[in-house]
Amino acid sequence: MKVRPLFITLSVSITALLLIISLFWKPILWAFVLVLPLIILGIIDINQKKHAIRRNFPVVGRLRYFLESIRPEIMQYFVENDRDGRPMDRVTRSMIYQRAKNVTDTVPFGTQMDVYDVGYEWMNHSMYAGKMKVDEAPRVMVGGEHCTQPYSASLLNISAMSFGSLSKNAVLAMNKGAKMGQFAHNTGEGGVSPYHLEPGGDLIWQVGTGYFGCRADNGKFSPEKFKITSQIKNIKMIELKISQGAKPGHGGILPAKKNTPEIAAIRGVKPHTEVDSPPSHSAFKDAEGLLRMIHEMRELSGGKPIGFKMCIGVKQEFIDICEAMVKTGLKPDFITIDGGEGGTGAAPVEFSNSLGMPLLDGLAFAVDTLRGYDLKKDIKVMASGKLNSSFSIARALALGADMCSSARAMMLAVGCIQALQCNTNTCPAGVATQDPDLMKGLDVEDKSVRMYNYHKNTMKSFAELISAAGLVHHSEIDRSYINLRVAYNKVMRYDELYPEVKEGAYLEKMKDLTPSL
Repeated sequence: MKVRPLFITLSVSITALLLIISLFWKPILWAFVLVLPLIILGIIDINQKKHAIRRNFPVVGRLRYFLESIRPEIMQYFVENDRDGRPMDRVTRSMIYQRAKNVTDTVPFGTQMDVYDVGYEWMNHSMYAGKMKVDEAPRVMVGGEHCTQPYSASLLNISAMSFGSLSKNAVLAMNKGAKMGQFAHNTGEGGVSPYHLEPGGDLIWQVGTGYFGCRADNGKFSPEKFKITSQIKNIKMIELKISQGAKPGHGGILPAKKNTPEIAAIRGVKPHTEVDSPPSHSAFKDAEGLLRMIHEMRELSGGKPIGFKMCIGVKQEFIDICEAMVKTGLKPDFITIDGGEGGTGAAPVEFSNSLGMPLLDGLAFAVDTLRGYDLKKDIKVMASGKLNSSFSIARALALGADMCSSARAMMLAVGCIQALQCNTNTCPAGVATQDPDLMKGLDVEDKSVRMYNYHKNTMKSFAELISAAGLVHHSEIDRSYINLRVAYNKVMRYDELYPEVKEGAYLEKMKDLTPSL
């Protein structure tokens, strides 16, 4: 039976019936309090043209849209098993929450993973485990020959997330936790806000294609503004963002709802407008231009470590950068390799799902290329892209990374519930929103301690893993320690999957190289 004529018939009939009954029994008129709103909704549904379901099935059709709106919550809390959730499954989220709250993070009754399933990974242990105590707060010195202010960085740091994408309370909690744990907090490309500076934690200032914080009136790079900001004491390293894993080749996106007057002032843009950073830099056009800009930034900053971040795309472009390093003698102090699986905020679906090399492949390629041109010894490599456990850190270091950074794990540590509303300004946990009513639910003091706890407990777990492998220092781990099941009855080590390139192996093809500044 067709619903529209049935609705009209029932509405008229019920209304007439109630009116007739009311002639004899006045209290029945109260029924109109329930009936009239439904009739009005039905009339609205029949006459609107935007939704065919509501037009054909007035009132009842609204149930479909209501159920669709709560589908993510139904899936997360009632349907998904512990290993199904995306992008972080429940087991991973629970581990992060437990470490952040400093409660037991052990699991009962063995692993829930199918260890014979393709894709299962594990690390080799040693029968001589635990012979020496492994440092639970390892540091990595960042700074090359032209750097006069090298920085001793933690092995795990907060990856790039801008104020604007994150609430001020989330930024304050992260930076305060970073100060407590002595690890670095990447500002993201949105500039250095007062909330990054107030707690006093170490900062990695990220400069993106929009040059927020060092932006001239015409949107170009301003050396004068860069010099002023770069010499802030809290800023320990500076990262020039070429691309990021969530949307490589697209540039950052700040929705208009999140672009408050305060954020606009920090970034130097017009408030209440969507801010799309350019997909590429205007300050340089080629590999040598990139290296000269890095050299200029190092001098302007007073000799602080300068590096660049990228998600590997066209391999030849990274090779060109390495060859330019050899030719000019100009080198970054560090390189951050982001994976295509990265991302915390807004990104177009196709860019997020189908663009950019995944971290493990990109990291192995970048490290091997640096080794091939005999550059790895001078440049520290930071890995970023869904790194949330001590094993994921160990795996990245085995591939050649010197240190790591994480974004989503840090968001979870300060209260994120993976509601997947980062791009709508409606984050219920107050982490990724500029709504003052929502962000006030995030208590800075409590969440900063959780930030500290998560980092401390993850580093402790990492030290235990390294000790279990029979090693005494994290730098000793290599690709032979990590295994991947590629078929039910076939396992390959990472050194077989990603054969290492010998130092200087690529230099033979380059001739007449004259390093110069």
